[in-house]
Amino acid sequence: MISSMTGYGSASRQVSLGAGVVADLQVECRAVNSRFLDLGFRLPDECRGAEPALRELATQSLSRGKVEFRAAWRVNSAAAGAAKSNPHALGAISRDRLDALYTLQEKAQEAFPKAQELSIAEVLRWPGIVSEPRGEEDGWITATVEAGRAALAALMESRHAEGKALVGVLTSITGKMRDIVKVIEPKVPEYVAQYQEKLTERLAEALAAQEQAKAGAELMERIRQEVVLYAVRIDVAEEFARLKTHLQAVDTALAGKGPVGKRLDFLMQELNREANTLSSKSVSEECTQAALELKLFIEQMREQVQNLE
Repeated sequence: MISSMTGYGSASRQVSLGAGVVADLQVECRAVNSRFLDLGFRLPDECRGAEPALRELATQSLSRGKVEFRAAWRVNSAAAGAAKSNPHALGAISRDRLDALYTLQEKAQEAFPKAQELSIAEVLRWPGIVSEPRGEEDGWITATVEAGRAALAALMESRHAEGKALVGVLTSITGKMRDIVKVIEPKVPEYVAQYQEKLTERLAEALAAQEQAKAGAELMERIRQEVVLYAVRIDVAEEFARLKTHLQAVDTALAGKGPVGKRLDFLMQELNREANTLSSKSVSEECTQAALELKLFIEQMREQVQNLE
């Protein structure tokens, strides 16, 4: 299935911190466009051990895109409320750190007698006073990997959905480009013949008054030869043939599976080259306008192709 490179997925798991306390762990997986697969991780210290496993999961599932895993956790409020009867459920107070803080406060008040004493809330927030339950490392790693796998699956689903929508948009554009080719291609020989006739007439009129009869006849034959050669140079039959071939290659790629972004990006370059040639060889306003419309559609496709994996 063809996928977009942009997407989002998230999942959550619970981690036991001990003493009846449970943490809610949330893992998010975000992806945006990139030429290659670029992985990034923003994980709290408790989840760092899961990074190798998450990296392996991502490389097995994705081939392009800038992908970032983010994780955050907080103590489950319901579980914390149920654990209030346990004095050690929400953490243990470090007596040494508490004594050190008390001594520090006394010294500060000696220097600043009017300073207020610390409140209970301020004491509990002081770094190192309360050692919160953290749980075991294996529990954190397992929960992070499980949540990461689920978040990655949600990301893949969103990428597939967006990829399907992009395929529909690109297929619609190739259909419009084919319609333009069908209208203009049959008229090209007529455009070339009209231009050849007009060019011959103008050259003949310019030289008729200056050349002798015999020399004029030879010159007219030379003019006809040059006009024929020029008509060959402005004939765009080959460009139309290559344009249709490239459009067919685009549709074939869109109907396939797996990563196609780089192949389609190359085909956009080829389509644009043919459209530029059509514009430079154009001998009629209608043909020029058609070439400009083709280039507009190609640019629209190029913007969408940048999103495909």
